Amino acid sequence: MPLNKIALIIPTLNGGPRWQEALDAIDMQSLQADRKLVIDSGSDDDTANLARQHGFDVISIARRQFNHGATRQQGADHVADCDILVYLTQDAILDTPDSLQRLVNCFADPHTGAAYGRQLPHADAGPFGSHARLFNYPPQSRQKSLADAAELGIKTPFLSNSFAAYRREALQQAGGFPANVILAEDMIAAARMLQNGWHIAYAAEAAARHSHDYSLLEEFRRYFDTGVLHTREPWLLQAFGKAEKSGGGFVRSELAYLRRHAPWLIPQGMLRNALKYLGYQLGKHERHLPHMLKPHLSMHRRYWQSPTSL
Repeated sequence: MPLNKIALIIPTLNGGPRWQEALDAIDMQSLQADRKLVIDSGSDDDTANLARQHGFDVISIARRQFNHGATRQQGADHVADCDILVYLTQDAILDTPDSLQRLVNCFADPHTGAAYGRQLPHADAGPFGSHARLFNYPPQSRQKSLADAAELGIKTPFLSNSFAAYRREALQQAGGFPANVILAEDMIAAARMLQNGWHIAYAAEAAARHSHDYSLLEEFRRYFDTGVLHTREPWLLQAFGKAEKSGGGFVRSELAYLRRHAPWLIPQGMLRNALKYLGYQLGKHERHLPHMLKPHLSMHRRYWQSPTSL
């Protein structure tokens, strides 16, 4: 199946100091997208103007309108003439001039419905942020299909919209991005693609610099949201397996990494993982919590303002 137009879509909000670096890296790519779109959620800095200066069309929406799934679907609908939709986040820096080309190359295989690249830690990343990227994004590329669920479990539909691309046909068959989820709109779309017979490609040779050094409270809130997701989208675990198995492997890997690189942080690592587990379990049982409390436990507070979150 020949590839036609390619779109690059980036949601933004106050891009900060990495935004200019991200734009410069896009300008240096050997493959340039046919359409470049920023959906800006009411930035009060120069984010939108910088995007225009670098050749992006800009759609402006109110901050309260942003939703991880619906906003990305809005971008897909806006570039309806494009067949391959590449998504980045504003803090993801394409690592080499051929990163975009290498990611798009995955669609030469007609079975590929979506592809994601390797994420490397930023140069200033701490041990926890660095390990998370090294664990989740290994140096070996692979294709994933529904048949891999027995081996990979919930990691089968894993991919990240910080550096991912979708075949429009496959995304449409999957129903597009979900309109209102707390997070993991990318994983949900990928899971539906797998169920429809498409493959998900991991392109380790296509790399971007992207990492986060979450605080202890941010880790708790992020895993609370993951628990909410798994409770509200129970079919994910039913189709692909429990998250706890994957989580156990991560904990063992992180402790081994800390022993080699930052042994003084092992106590913090144990506390961090205990908070993740607590947050996840609270999220899984969020139906028993008062609604007014949930935004305070959550990283994505605006989700709870939606009527569908009740």
